[in-house]
Amino acid sequence: MQSPSGPAHRGCVPWQALLLAVSILGFWNLPATVQFTIESVPNNVTEGKDVLLLVHNLTGNILGYMWFKGNGARPHKQIKFYDVDTKAFSTGPLATGRETMYPNGSLLFQNVTTEYAGNYTLLVLKRSLIYEVGTGQVHVYTPLQQDLVQCLRCF
Repeated sequence: MQSPSGPAHRGCVPWQALLLAVSILGFWNLPATVQFTIESVPNNVTEGKDVLLLVHNLTGNILGYMWFKGNGARPHKQIKFYDVDTKAFSTGPLATGRETMYPNGSLLFQNVTTEYAGNYTLLVLKRSLIYEVGTGQVHVYTPLQQDLVQCLRCF
């Protein structure tokens, strides 16, 4: 009697499981409530400078973090991913090489351009396979725009 043919069983790498979860979750509505907050530091940044999306109040037993460009968690809009267990970072399709993700979930953009302006979504996956989603916003100005903003504050 011959043994059945087919691919050998291959274990799922934790970050692959998280990406699969995001793919599946991307088809559903994201939860409306969040336990954490995201602060843009500085709130308004000039082109060529750095900006940090600083995450506050993360709690619980976390498996990993995933950052996405725009609203919502779509795999094709992923920027960075961090696997807490392996302490491994990976990049997504929208990574430019000017992003640094930290183990606390915060994301630093270096030498930003106006193309960086907009919303960014953080998906936090807990060990219970419950996820939390939050959105941060980056405001990028050209040096001339920043001068005008400063001037208008004088009035």
